[in-house]
Amino acid sequence: MPANSWPDEDSYQELDPLNSLLSDLSVDEESVLETDSMSLPSRFQGRRGKAALVLTIVWSGTIALHLVSWASIFILGLTTILGFHALVVVFTKSRRYPKEIQGDLPSVSVLVAAKNEEAVIAKLVKNLCNLEYPGGQYEIWIIDDRSSDSTPRLLAELQQKHDKLKVLRRSAEATGGKSGALNQVLPLTKGEIIAVFDADAQVTPDLLQQVIPLFQRENVGAVQVRKAIANAKANFWTKGQMAEMALDTWFQQQRTALGGIGELRGNGQFVRRSALESCGGWNEETITDDLDLTIRLHLDKWDIECVFHPSVQEEGVTSAVSLWHQRNRWAEGGYQRYLDYWDLILKNRMGTRKSWDLLIFMLIMYILPTAAVPDLLMAIARHRPPMLSPITGLSISMSMVGMFTGLKRVRQDQKFPLSTYLTMLVQTLRGSLYMLHWLVVMSSTTARMSVRPKRLKWVKTLHTGNGE
Repeated sequence: MPANSWPDEDSYQELDPLNSLLSDLSVDEESVLETDSMSLPSRFQGRRGKAALVLTIVWSGTIALHLVSWASIFILGLTTILGFHALVVVFTKSRRYPKEIQGDLPSVSVLVAAKNEEAVIAKLVKNLCNLEYPGGQYEIWIIDDRSSDSTPRLLAELQQKHDKLKVLRRSAEATGGKSGALNQVLPLTKGEIIAVFDADAQVTPDLLQQVIPLFQRENVGAVQVRKAIANAKANFWTKGQMAEMALDTWFQQQRTALGGIGELRGNGQFVRRSALESCGGWNEETITDDLDLTIRLHLDKWDIECVFHPSVQEEGVTSAVSLWHQRNRWAEGGYQRYLDYWDLILKNRMGTRKSWDLLIFMLIMYILPTAAVPDLLMAIARHRPPMLSPITGLSISMSMVGMFTGLKRVRQDQKFPLSTYLTMLVQTLRGSLYMLHWLVVMSSTTARMSVRPKRLKWVKTLHTGNGE
């Protein structure tokens, strides 16, 4: 689930290292091609046509299954394969992470890209300036992306109170949204580890002491901490997001334990500087910088770890309309990475386990919801149950198991009275009902991207500072 961005960015500057990397990846592993900095990289062109091709294949394939006699055997076989994979995911033991670091602690640069965040910026700075880190080897950078409210004034006042705080004010000509802001400040930072937070983030003082030891494993390029919903008690939507984040972190932990893909979620992400630079920084040609960086890190042979503890608190959106806008952006950004890097994925640049894991994830999260529409239409027309029902049922069951287990891990797998288990069961049932919105979001997003021109537009998530 990506971090929030902001509107009014219609064009983007090219990031030369990223262009060079992408040109390199699209040809071979050793050659680096020069790119025209005034043109859009070829890898990011033709997304609409690619999406239309995938939509056509999925729809025609689903309709064809309703017309052939062996379709039930095919569905049964696919359900068996997915079911076996689900059992392996469920029963895999999560990794144990080192709690102490050997030798000197690496320096850390904490980055926050902010625009019009007057409601939360003071609380954020106070929280980040009170982190406990032996030797104090960390710095804080707030990138003010042309705020029009009192954010610049508040940052100037806060800078006088906190020595660790550094502020970069972007010019009116600056472009690239959040990615552009992070790329602009990166050369000014000194940390070996780069931590990125949203403006509404709140963390515990021992955050750095718990996360940084995970980078002792040399191939760990990034770490993502669990996102906790600060205003979870507000309504049905925020309660659903709380359960969703528990499910998401559990799923990422199980995937990484199997040698699969760990994913970044924007807020609360830590990236090794050398890994970030090898990938060319943040991509300014995507609407979800975290998901795009996830793919490029894995293509470059880095691992991403995901942990339940510590967590980062953020405000959940409180209305159905806001949720719809946010999740559509997340879905589109997640789908874009398959359209942009499909050839490298199929070339097995990540390795067999990661490629298989990513393809299974795409099948469940994108292909199945897209196929559900023609499946339902054909079922109605032919007066029979939807053919994909077994796979859908398996997916929902997997989600419920993961959500319940994730909620238990949030409580650090302690022993609870029966009443606590009943509470988690209620949260799981409510969260599973809430998660059904993804079926609509995914199916509509894959269809919309096939017929509408590409739009690099965001709707800013409003932060009120009301989270507990």
